[in-house]
Amino acid sequence: MKPAGVVRKVDQLGRIVLPKSLRKRYQMNEGDPVEILVQGDHIILERYRPRCVFCGSMEQVSDFREKHVCAACLTELKPQTSQDNM
Repeated sequence: MKPAGVVRKVDQLGRIVLPKSLRKRYQMNEGDPVEILVQGDHIILERYRPRCVFCGSMEQVSDFREKHVCAACLTELKPQTSQDNM
């Protein structure tokens, strides 16, 4: 992890302002969802990327019946053809 050399105080509501230079560098815009992860004694912020509800993959995820499903799992969800049932 590379230190950014920026120190910010947490306000009374627990908020931290990310410097504009960091938001610009990492293409973070107002309203973008951010995921907060904890790894050991580190708090990590990442741009939120939906994960497949079945396998946890973040690759080729789309919405299927209001759930996030990857392409591989979506293929498995397709109904069997009538020949497969014989």
